[in-house]
Amino acid sequence: MTIPHLTAADGTTLPAIGLGTYRLNGSAGVDAMGQAIRAGYRLIDSAVNYENEGAVGRAARSAGDVRDALIVTSKLPGRHHRYDEALTTVEESVFRTGLDRIGLYLIHWPNPKVDLYVQAWRALIEARERGLVTHIGLSNFLPEHIDRLVAETGVAPVVNQIEVHPYFPQQEAIDYHREHGILVQGWSPLGRGNDLQEHPVVVEIATAHGVSPAQTILAWHVARQVIPLPKAASPQRQVENLDVFGIKLTDAEVEAITALGRPDGRLTDQDPAVYEEF
Repeated sequence: MTIPHLTAADGTTLPAIGLGTYRLNGSAGVDAMGQAIRAGYRLIDSAVNYENEGAVGRAARSAGDVRDALIVTSKLPGRHHRYDEALTTVEESVFRTGLDRIGLYLIHWPNPKVDLYVQAWRALIEARERGLVTHIGLSNFLPEHIDRLVAETGVAPVVNQIEVHPYFPQQEAIDYHREHGILVQGWSPLGRGNDLQEHPVVVEIATAHGVSPAQTILAWHVARQVIPLPKAASPQRQVENLDVFGIKLTDAEVEAITALGRPDGRLTDQDPAVYEEF
């Protein structure tokens, strides 16, 4: 299965869908990720705090002919934002994966009250220059955080991974990123623990296209040029989630799903302006 790619301002290209791996750990996680790679996934999302970089690396090293096409992602935790600690953490991530380098490394949360994210970003720039990582980006950063990073370092991220789903569509943020040539990845793209896939609007559009509600939501992401990162352990769900690029939603259908957004649409109270994670 051929997956389209999206391109950032600096020419970096990323697959238009990736695999979320939170809670895919140990041998079972390696097996699930290996199956996903065989199904066609080439973007594998991880983080230091997921405690599965070893499993991700094991699956990537076992990928055979497609190994060089894989983009493994990891993320720097908030407890290691200080410059020296951040660099050491990136090194440890590379060692844990067993790969020569990590394809994409992100700062997991800005933690603005601690106010060390500029140090962390400088460390990621250094890690890229040293060849520890290929591309660098952010996760859960707000436009004002990004503007500050660019103003103080002159280096823009290639991607920002943020919460995006129909109950929290983030249109203003997506517009900002598009204007600045920054790709958007969406975490929890199908929602989590809510009734999103049973919503009448989603079900009606899914029925009209002869696809599942989950596929409909992922097609909505694709139509908005957001890279969704659905997590799936079962081979059937993995394949179903990949098979969305032939679903052509109309502009009206995209707008109808976007209109499901709610002021309190976040899955949990994780507003990057105040929320901190270590």
